[in-house]
Amino acid sequence: MGEKHRKESAEVEVPIGIIHPAMIEPYRARFFVEDEIIVDCELTLDPYHKGIERMMEGMPVEKALIITERICGICSHIHLYNSTRAVERGLGIKVPERADYIRVIMTELERLHSHLLYLGKNLEALGHETLCMRGFLLREDIMDLLYIISGNRVHYSVPILGGIRPRCDLDDYRISQLENKLSKITIKLEEFGNRVINDSMIMSRLTGTGVLTKEEAIKYAAPGPTGRASGIDFDYRTKMKEYRKNFDFNVIVLDDGDNKDRIIARALEMPEAVKIIHQALENLPSGPVSNRNFELKEMKYTASYIEAPRGEIYDSMALDETGRVRNYQNRTPTLAALAAMEVACLGDQLTDGMIAMASCDPCLACTNRSIVVENGKERIVTDEDLKALIRRGL
Repeated sequence: MGEKHRKESAEVEVPIGIIHPAMIEPYRARFFVEDEIIVDCELTLDPYHKGIERMMEGMPVEKALIITERICGICSHIHLYNSTRAVERGLGIKVPERADYIRVIMTELERLHSHLLYLGKNLEALGHETLCMRGFLLREDIMDLLYIISGNRVHYSVPILGGIRPRCDLDDYRISQLENKLSKITIKLEEFGNRVINDSMIMSRLTGTGVLTKEEAIKYAAPGPTGRASGIDFDYRTKMKEYRKNFDFNVIVLDDGDNKDRIIARALEMPEAVKIIHQALENLPSGPVSNRNFELKEMKYTASYIEAPRGEIYDSMALDETGRVRNYQNRTPTLAALAAMEVACLGDQLTDGMIAMASCDPCLACTNRSIVVENGKERIVTDEDLKALIRRGL
């Protein structure tokens, strides 16, 4: 936010970051404090942009789409899924129902491992190392399920234009494995979620801090579970044809809008994700998993939204007459979520400021530099190098 009069009236500025134990991502928080109370907050985000949007310009679309999976190592499937959906919408490509179901299974497994990562790192920020490690240990079980389907634990490469890769189709053996392992994991998830929610020490630290009202959440477009924890009854899955016709699940909406509710929202979303996966496995349609009967041709600018673990992801692009990407754009939830946290932390004790930042589950690109390899030697691209490229129009 950085209101000038509040900055000037503050007794002291406390800068934190870009490296700090409570900050999983590279950004800098400036807290303006009066008598240990935060009266203003300003976040400065490091230039971590990977350049993927520019990199994809002019690439054949099927080659370019796989790069979108590299936007994030946590939400890798959801980025590939949504960028693929955008092209399928623009070209009118029909996706077999069986492929839609398997895409949904992957999405909900990714939601589970992302929420467990979120709970783990927030518990670590609170100083509860034991529960943190239990969350990460449970997350390993989810990663095993992702491996069963895709053969990979991080970048799964499941969606393709017109469906999914044939290697990711589920035969009876893999379905049986998934159902058996998921049944055991479900019990562990419920126990872990209840343990976090019912821990009086955790809840007392989180209750009433980092409050983001419903009006503020709407004003600052707080996405996903962050917005739903402040009373915004919206989940983009309810608008997606892949979900609304085939699956029954509850949208978790809470009212307090504090650090406590943002953690509880994700803890309660995990059983709902499991419910969707069970329905998908039980009702998995027969038939093909891909439709390659389409032509890559000129496509007008087309957009797609999807509900990622942190909130809505936006992808859009156009194609030229040869099927090459033009004007790819990607928007992730974190920037809006962090902007909302600049407001949520006001009035809190300084010691609760970073807890509020972590409570929105920030996830930024994992690099702030590029490395060029020339003749076997590495060279880091500097700010001046980038400015020179910009001046040359590259």
